Amino acid sequence: MATAMIASQALLCNHSFAVIQPYALTSSLSPFRLCRPQQPMLSPSISTTTPFSPSPIRRNFSLTRRSARRKPTLVDSAGFSDEGDSDVRRVLQILLWAAEAVYILWLFLLPYAPGDPVWAISSETVNSLVGLSLNFFLILPAMNSVGIRLIDAPVLQPMSEGLFNFVIAWTLMFAPLLFTDRKRDRYSGSLDLLWGLQMFLTNTFLIPYMAIRLNEASKDSAPQPQSKLGSLMTNRAPVVGLIGGAACIISIIWSFFGRADGNFGGVTERWEFLIQYLSTERLAYAFIWDICLYTVFQPWLIGENLQNVKECKVGLVSSLRFVPVVGLIVYLLFLKLDEEL
Repeated sequence: MATAMIASQALLCNHSFAVIQPYALTSSLSPFRLCRPQQPMLSPSISTTTPFSPSPIRRNFSLTRRSARRKPTLVDSAGFSDEGDSDVRRVLQILLWAAEAVYILWLFLLPYAPGDPVWAISSETVNSLVGLSLNFFLILPAMNSVGIRLIDAPVLQPMSEGLFNFVIAWTLMFAPLLFTDRKRDRYSGSLDLLWGLQMFLTNTFLIPYMAIRLNEASKDSAPQPQSKLGSLMTNRAPVVGLIGGAACIISIIWSFFGRADGNFGGVTERWEFLIQYLSTERLAYAFIWDICLYTVFQPWLIGENLQNVKECKVGLVSSLRFVPVVGLIVYLLFLKLDEEL
């Protein structure tokens, strides 16, 4: 009986020996020890699991879930990508074109907004606009103050000068942003001309650009070469940001404290003048519209062009882009050079 059991066990061992890899056996093992279940040898590419580590299948499943939860890229998270919802883009375009119609009708043609429409503009408004243009960035008053009098600067209410130069300085800083916009090629016109007209009529031309850049990208369109003005604005973007930012700060200070000897009153009197100015002058009323629209367009454009920012400053620019003027200054300060773009 014992002999039969030993013989059957030997047969089982021989059968296991045929299945198990040859290198799992050694000459020192007895036939009885060979009958112990053997651990199959794993290939070098698969690591042995332990009770405290997940199995390879579970690890692969975990990696798959993590890759599925991958954070969207900067372009996808910041705005509408080229593969985005076409219905959403179409609705935005409709809203932008409607805003353009309202902007032109309400601010230029209809008589219901404060001040005079374009077709009934008064000589007083024209003289004020000419005087504000001569005092662009307060350069002429600064020259007069140090004795340089090529032409005398018009003496205007500092609050009106400050509001004018604040909006113009903000418009200046939009130039490098437009010239580095990743969707600028969808606008077939000249960006040089568009920005030049924007300096005079602000959102009259920026609103259509924002609508046109939402068009679907054409497969046959090739990137247009950068113009000389575009290259200059891109390569000197930090300088443009510093000049525009300084002009905005100086404009605010000038509004409340400029021409202190000109009998324009203190802070309270100037604030009261601003309220009256906005409610009676069409130009000032339009500037409030421009400030509101710039507050929307600035984070929109910056958010869709974060790939133009230096990698180490993307988080900072993304956070500050919603702050009027400040976000644009930061974008320009940390913009990649034209060669890098």
